[in-house]
Amino acid sequence: METILEIRGLAKTYKGGFTALKGVDLDIRKGEIFALLGPNGAGKTTLIGAVCGLVRPTAGTIRAFGADMKTNWRSLRARIGLVPQELATDMFEPVMRAVTHSRGLFGLAPDPARIEAILKSLSLWDKRDVQIRALSGGMKRRVLIAKAMAHEPELLFLDEPTAGVDVELRRDMWKQIADMRARGTTVILTTHYIEEAEEMADRVGIIRQGEILMVDDKDAMMKRLGRTEAHIALAAPIQAIPASLARYPVTLAEDGLTLTYRGGDGSGQGKADVAQITKALTRDGIDYTAIDLDESSLEDIFVDLVEGRPGQGGAA
Repeated sequence: METILEIRGLAKTYKGGFTALKGVDLDIRKGEIFALLGPNGAGKTTLIGAVCGLVRPTAGTIRAFGADMKTNWRSLRARIGLVPQELATDMFEPVMRAVTHSRGLFGLAPDPARIEAILKSLSLWDKRDVQIRALSGGMKRRVLIAKAMAHEPELLFLDEPTAGVDVELRRDMWKQIADMRARGTTVILTTHYIEEAEEMADRVGIIRQGEILMVDDKDAMMKRLGRTEAHIALAAPIQAIPASLARYPVTLAEDGLTLTYRGGDGSGQGKADVAQITKALTRDGIDYTAIDLDESSLEDIFVDLVEGRPGQGGAA
């Protein structure tokens, strides 16, 4: 698959000595939705700022669409859109004028039909003559997305696009992001809401203290680092784990009343194992009263990685 953005050895140290990025390497594929996850201060916004020309890197190279950003910045920046985390826009400007102006900033001819389509897709058409200051927080964020889409970018950065909006509006915006990808736009988003990555992303990158810990296809990451844990409460204590369960990663509590399974790979194998374990217990005449089953989510994997805890499958 074609690489649309190639970052090598990207580093940024601010005045005062704080290092926000430490030799980041990252490739973004054309047409994908890529989610960059990390705690506050991990370097997500600095990374976006470096690509979009808002932050001057200390070291490293950035290539977009096959060309060097440093020597071709003006032409390449016109192909990149940015929805910033902060609401940085003229609050007294009407929605339509603000979005139209953003298109003109990149030297594109007026296209009222295109602006109308964008505003309608973001449920902003009815607000087109309203001053931005009169909109709700969620609607203001939609205006930022509309402004970023006005010049028809091929690569779109969304920095915490749903921060501060309610769940209903967040899900509506997820749909808009999916629609952008369907139209051929490559989307990179940072988020604190890990369910966004689970819902939309093709690949996920995890960053901590300026370093990329892992980049992988979402499903592959879940399979490699996912796990299943099940606690089976027995009706009466047993002395040892039955021979029929010898091939499963099962332990027995000291009181003989709970069997615990820890295994699987995030692909459903864990659930299948637990089903076979319960069948074996039934065949052995061992009654159980309850099963507590828990499968790891992308959030569990994220927390393990950023806190430095080893995950399943030998990854750390």
